[in-house]
Amino acid sequence: MLQYLTVPVTAFQQNASLVWCDATHKAAVIDPGGDLDTLLAHAKRLGVALEQIWLTHAHIDHAGGTGELAQRLQLPIVGPHPGDQFWIDGLPQQSAMFGFPPAQHFTPTRWLADGDQVQIGNETLHVRHCPGHTPGHVVFHAPQIDRAFVGDVLFAGSIGRTDFPQGNHEQLIDSIVQRLWPMGDQTVFIPGHGPESTFGRERKSNPYVSGT
Repeated sequence: MLQYLTVPVTAFQQNASLVWCDATHKAAVIDPGGDLDTLLAHAKRLGVALEQIWLTHAHIDHAGGTGELAQRLQLPIVGPHPGDQFWIDGLPQQSAMFGFPPAQHFTPTRWLADGDQVQIGNETLHVRHCPGHTPGHVVFHAPQIDRAFVGDVLFAGSIGRTDFPQGNHEQLIDSIVQRLWPMGDQTVFIPGHGPESTFGRERKSNPYVSGT
């Protein structure tokens, strides 16, 4: 079975997630924005072997630790969608602007597209391209446990910002309605910041998307 642990990292309290196959103890980390030693300590405590880095998008609080972690452990970087090349190229400027440690440059080992799959151990997750917050944002869906790792597309009671360069509000709403809602009201989502919620709860009560 797929299991996960969410670990808030950086001053932005970004929800990095360790996800692992409990049959093989192989793990991936989603969005290692920083605090790498903390993430590695959790992996050691859990007894899992970190084998991949998965990125939802390339904003600094989600991707800032990616280059260093990949280099330290020789890990492949999976994602995001090529639409986020702009943000990967801009990581040094993002670091300076938001007071993060300098981010090491990286090139994804594998870009992702809508409909792709990623695998860790015996577990497979489905990839949905959900642009709007950034052009190359992706979401990782684990239907076998009714979970979705949605980055900054949707939050409990809110949605992702679209006032950054290349953000698009209409595109974001379309991503939520066309890509997230079909995963089912029962699906629990792990957002990039804040607590978990369900798509059903947000569809009914989130003021930005209620009635959609």
